Amino acid sequence: MMARSRAITAVHRLIIAMIGLMAAVGVHSQELNCVVEVDATQVEGSRHVFETLQTAINDYMNTTQFTNTQFSPNEKIDCRMFLTIKEYTDDRMSGDLQIQSTRPVFNSSYTTTLINFKDSKIEFEYRENEPLVFSVNQMESQLTAILNFYAYLILAVDFDSFSPRGGEVCYDRLKQIVQMAQSAGESGWRPFEDTKNRAAVLSSFTDPATECIRELLYEYHRKGLDEMALGPDKGRSRITAALQNIGRVYEASPMPVALSMFKDAKLDELVNIYSKAPQAEREGVYDLLYPVYPTETQRLEKIKTPEDKR
Repeated sequence: MMARSRAITAVHRLIIAMIGLMAAVGVHSQELNCVVEVDATQVEGSRHVFETLQTAINDYMNTTQFTNTQFSPNEKIDCRMFLTIKEYTDDRMSGDLQIQSTRPVFNSSYTTTLINFKDSKIEFEYRENEPLVFSVNQMESQLTAILNFYAYLILAVDFDSFSPRGGEVCYDRLKQIVQMAQSAGESGWRPFEDTKNRAAVLSSFTDPATECIRELLYEYHRKGLDEMALGPDKGRSRITAALQNIGRVYEASPMPVALSMFKDAKLDELVNIYSKAPQAEREGVYDLLYPVYPTETQRLEKIKTPEDKR
């Protein structure tokens, strides 16, 4: 029953991605099923403000309608946000934000990770019980700008995984968010400030030299992973073909943040995918990935060498 439910959900999500962000007639619905956790154990003082913050972020992520696309409750995108507060002074907080999102795989009970990323440039002001207000056309606060950025990134990557460039309108929204935040002069948004800040994340998915990472998302998931339940060899061969995009991105730019994001989301999964692959295919994938991820020798060796020969 679970497998069937997941398969149905994946089919519905494919239809949603094909529709994209076309205006729905009548009723709109919220898109995310987001688990939010705020950890403030590293700072002193009252816990209540952080509990209030967690509730506010949870309500914002799970009740805001970010697009006009219709989602039924079982079609919502599962995601998580883990906010670690490291400093808190005069209503100003700073720390890290871990973002994770998953997607169902056709004809299986398996869910695959799409995003597993830590943003270490989180700074914002928050006063207890302050309402978090959503706006498309203006920046209400640094906190809501950060939340909006990752909400649209989750949507963009999810839509891209179901249809070619399905997340296009979401990337347009991301560009708008980054431009408004840069105009406000807040940290974490400035171009060339950091190779892994939010401006760099957006650039790695939208720069003409590296945006073929979006082709990888579609080919890996829709053409490859979604086919593996019915034909493991066929699905895996399509994943192998999709991985060629990693080499193209690396040649264009040695290490855009999208490549490290793909590694953090997919490397362990790739070990499992190639566990029963022919040796020549294993070695080909290893030779492709090793120049891009030379510090991941131990995990890459698991792709290259079968377990019974290690």
